[in-house]
Amino acid sequence: MRNAVVCMALSLTATMAGAADLVAGAAKAETCVACHGPGGISQMPETPSLAGQPDGFLQWQLVYFRGGARKNPIMQPLAAGLADDDIRNLAAYFAALKPPPPGANGVAEPAMFAVGEKLAKQNRCASCHTEKYSGVQATPRTAAQREDYLLKALRDFKSSRRTGGGIASMADVVYPLGDDELHALAHFMAHLP
Repeated sequence: MRNAVVCMALSLTATMAGAADLVAGAAKAETCVACHGPGGISQMPETPSLAGQPDGFLQWQLVYFRGGARKNPIMQPLAAGLADDDIRNLAAYFAALKPPPPGANGVAEPAMFAVGEKLAKQNRCASCHTEKYSGVQATPRTAAQREDYLLKALRDFKSSRRTGGGIASMADVVYPLGDDELHALAHFMAHLP
């Protein structure tokens, strides 16, 4: 199974090597602004900011929505009509945008931030999301992401509502955590610079 995932990842990486059209991606992204915000920075509750997310992560998520592996009543119909080039162009466009700035989620509550930081270290979150939590390849940026969205995502992984990439590693991390710990972890990542 793991070899199949690695082969799929290599195949997607090879596909990503084709030149993306940022102008076409920007045009296609006009539909995305309603939920994901101008410049890819969301102002809508429980909706992720896409700006600065890794290209490979964005491509995979759109493929998961398009194929139905990832469920969302808004995203599935939108992604269903995307061609491979649309996915490549959208991902490249959002990846090229500046991520949310430090402080985008307000001021961190020190005690909750410290608990979240400890949990992130104990669960080796940086081993996949990178030391700065900026994401890489098919792993998302979590730094400065909306806190409510991060909490939703963690809860969805814990309850198995979220499917797609990272399922095994995320389930291993979040399953033993209580909701207060999930909240602290989301708070920590949302307030990273």
